[in-house]
Amino acid sequence: MTNDTIAERPVVLITGGGTGIGAAIARFLAERYQVAICGRRAAPIDAVAAEIGGAAFVTDLGDAASAANLVPQVIARFGRLDALVLNAGVILPTAVAQMPLADWQAQIAINLTAPFILAQSALPHLIMRKGSIVAIASAAARGTGQGLAAYSASKAGLVLLTQTIAFENARHGLRANIISPGWVRTEMGDTEMMALSGSVEAGYAKVTRNIPERRAGLPIEIARVAAFLLSDAASYLNGAVIPVDGGGTIVDVGMLGFDAG
Repeated sequence: MTNDTIAERPVVLITGGGTGIGAAIARFLAERYQVAICGRRAAPIDAVAAEIGGAAFVTDLGDAASAANLVPQVIARFGRLDALVLNAGVILPTAVAQMPLADWQAQIAINLTAPFILAQSALPHLIMRKGSIVAIASAAARGTGQGLAAYSASKAGLVLLTQTIAFENARHGLRANIISPGWVRTEMGDTEMMALSGSVEAGYAKVTRNIPERRAGLPIEIARVAAFLLSDAASYLNGAVIPVDGGGTIVDVGMLGFDAG
């Protein structure tokens, strides 16, 4: 493939692209897109960018000025932007009664305010290309649990933000959709499983025991759905929320006592 051919490929920006779901999406899209990824730490994003022939941008999405500077950097590097994957997120689980204000603000800033800033900055470029946004929300956007007040609120906000973007801009040829993963085997998830059970495998077994598939997802399984939503195959999907959670959405917790399996 020539450099000219590569330069004609569409450009996708993926936030949180150094590990986990973001890295899987970057790798999966690299054959079709020129890929830009961002993250707070240089080493992981540099490694992924080198592997796929992409570009890495060190960005602290908790800082509004840093977030606002990201899309202009991508445009300066590639000259275009066709797709935006809002994947970066943080979780600091603490009960409401004990949650420091700084923890609340950090989760809202990274999980909700940064996507707003990035989408607002990207919209003129995406509309020009009749492009697409995919936001990575969470099963926690539709339900909650111990210590998830800020995380659930921020992810629910991300869903409605993305749907509003879809409503306002569909007439201009833009599409914006949401993936809501359940438990996925990532570095972040592994850390939480160790804290829960002292064992990664025991932790995942515990948190997925009531999931119909009885397992956590894999990053590649989220990446495939993201690629579909960005593609022409999803041309009439707009504002959709796609649960990728092994069937967790369909579970009626009040009926679990009847499940002999």
